[in-house]
Amino acid sequence: MPSLMVKVYSVLFKYNLKRRLQTLIESSTSDPFNGVVSRADETTATCNPSFSNDGVATKDLHIDPLTNLSLRIFLPQSALRNSVSSEGVYGGYVPIYKNGNSCKKLPVILQFHGGAWVSGGIDTVSNDVFCRKLAKSCDVIVVSVGYRLAPESRYPAAFEDGVMAIKWLAKQANLAECGRSSLDKWIGNGEKGSGRRIVDGFGASMVDPWLAAHLDSSRCVLLGVSCGANIANYVARYAVEAGKLLDPIKVVAQVLMYPFFIGDIPTHSELKLANSYLYDKATCILAWKLFLPETNFNLDHLAANPLVPGKDTLLNLKHMPPTLTVVAQHDWMRDRAIAYSEELRRVNIDAPLLDYKDSVHDFATLNVLQKTPKAQACLEDISIWVKKYISLRGNEFSY
Repeated sequence: MPSLMVKVYSVLFKYNLKRRLQTLIESSTSDPFNGVVSRADETTATCNPSFSNDGVATKDLHIDPLTNLSLRIFLPQSALRNSVSSEGVYGGYVPIYKNGNSCKKLPVILQFHGGAWVSGGIDTVSNDVFCRKLAKSCDVIVVSVGYRLAPESRYPAAFEDGVMAIKWLAKQANLAECGRSSLDKWIGNGEKGSGRRIVDGFGASMVDPWLAAHLDSSRCVLLGVSCGANIANYVARYAVEAGKLLDPIKVVAQVLMYPFFIGDIPTHSELKLANSYLYDKATCILAWKLFLPETNFNLDHLAANPLVPGKDTLLNLKHMPPTLTVVAQHDWMRDRAIAYSEELRRVNIDAPLLDYKDSVHDFATLNVLQKTPKAQACLEDISIWVKKYISLRGNEFSY
């Protein structure tokens, strides 16, 4: 059974979540807001370009003024050689070395936070701490996506933001590649050649210098937490359909952490664990009502149920990337996640399942639980599996 701390915290968490959902339901009857990506009652962490604290620098970017889509980039210090200033702040310019090797290239994890569609964000403490640990453990750049939230932005807004994020990442990789061959060198500190910045003919920045210096676009992993897993899976499907249109970005794997799947016909776990810890089924249905279209509300919507009864899902799954699924013993959503993982294996996709005993939904990503042994073990297990697909044989240890 979960610990006493989890049980007590769960009572408070469910009370606050239900109150928040009821407030949003009441406010959704008035004129909706546009582009809200965080909530006032959530503790946030500011971005910090310094490596001095935990060896991970962060920066925030706004990539679409129309939707206010934002990203937070997490860069581990392992990507750097001699490019950190004396103050420990990384400016992001590409250093020039005599041997021609400027910076270490790292894979990228495109991460989608959880929050039952109505809360969470790239700057919440839980998400910031988790992404920092993920960047260091996997030795990758983590790009966390601040997709639009409900009820201000209902389906398909969050899914569209996920697609826009991976398209933006592909564009960044293309611009960086063009910059290496044709764009001017940046003159810094009065000395030509001391650094390089990718600019257009008017001197305006075209590509983020952190990504230009360190992104290996051939090794991209999608990772989603709770409802973020639904978005990650949608983006993976899009990447399969887009094919070479996303070049040079290559999605090599995805990780679905206790996905927020549901459906009209209840599963065994949905009946047995309906009142489970943190997220109970009744409260989550309220969240789905805030997210899905108001007309013809249906829990067998493709956003909610990846294995819609009566539809040929096997044909759609056979080209999916390798998929690691994480489930918790006391999570009412577990059965659908397990069934989806089984369907992937049925069409010969590498789709292992990690099932953690005595654990609850969000056990590895909620801030108050991230220091528990189960959360740490989960992060290590994810890192080991991800490295199987991002390691370069001959250059890095391949699991």
